[in-house]
Amino acid sequence: MSVTVFHNPRCGTSRKLLTALAERGVEPTVVEYLKAGWTEDQLTDLLAKMGGARPRDILRRRETLAQDMGLLPEDTPDDLILHAMVQHPILVERPILETDDAAVVARPITRADPLL
Repeated sequence: MSVTVFHNPRCGTSRKLLTALAERGVEPTVVEYLKAGWTEDQLTDLLAKMGGARPRDILRRRETLAQDMGLLPEDTPDDLILHAMVQHPILVERPILETDDAAVVARPITRADPLL
């Protein structure tokens, strides 16, 4: 099984997830998404692996930019949120753990347990 962690090294939860995986002997592919960025296809695939989640479900609502861009209202269209996430990767909640068949925002990190 392949495991990928979309990681922000400045995020304590993201660092804790990598430590927990190492303790289990799991060596994930680590993607620093703030450097690598996102594509709409990539985010759409991750959302599908999350059981058909919507962009709003992985929006980092505490990020000031989300409010500044007007992304917080419940009636904000999914395509607008998705486009904003591609343009500003910081808007995606972290960390995201992806396996061959599923993905989850691992906040808290115990949310990753069912995938492992």
